[in-house]
Amino acid sequence: MFHKEGHKIIAVTFIIIAAAVILAEYYVGISWLKTLIQIACLIVLVLILQFFRNPKRKTTISDENIIAPVDGKVVVIEEVFEKEYFKDKRLQVSIFMSPINVHVTRYALSGIVKYSKYHPGKYLVAWHPKASEENERTTVVVDNPTYGEVLYRQIAGALAKRIVNYAKEGDQAIQGTDAGFIKFGSRVDLYLPLDAEVKVSLGQKVKGGIDIIAK
Repeated sequence: MFHKEGHKIIAVTFIIIAAAVILAEYYVGISWLKTLIQIACLIVLVLILQFFRNPKRKTTISDENIIAPVDGKVVVIEEVFEKEYFKDKRLQVSIFMSPINVHVTRYALSGIVKYSKYHPGKYLVAWHPKASEENERTTVVVDNPTYGEVLYRQIAGALAKRIVNYAKEGDQAIQGTDAGFIKFGSRVDLYLPLDAEVKVSLGQKVKGGIDIIAK
């Protein structure tokens, strides 16, 4: 199953690839070159299909757990000063997504969306220390009965050229459901209360909607 954000790109890519394969078949006289072009076209199509895949995840909803909002690798676990919304210290957990990861963003917890803001910006590599402040990004705060307000931030990377955010202020967020999508490489930061018990470690690979980040 493919994410709705990819339907148009997949359709356009399929038409272009089909045309390129047909043209190569009729107009490229060198056999090995024709085969190479057609294989390259098919590889591009497979990569696009893989990027926009949207696997169904069975989330066990619990206000005691904060789950991974995305697939990827944990690259930051540290106490930081969050200056946009809380203006105090929080526990930051960041997950980096490579181009081959599923890029669906899911709600890490249930609650009411209290804040949702888009910030235009640069396209530094997603693991750059200043990416969370200078890159294109969206900031969303969900108010949960157990944790209180928890912030997550979608951050564009060097390849990501569009962040899609479905969260609107006043919405009821349901843990594990789609909250957005980031196209082509990116990162998501979670800002948790300082007393949250983190259940992941640096370098650990996590699955969005499944793995527990904190309890």
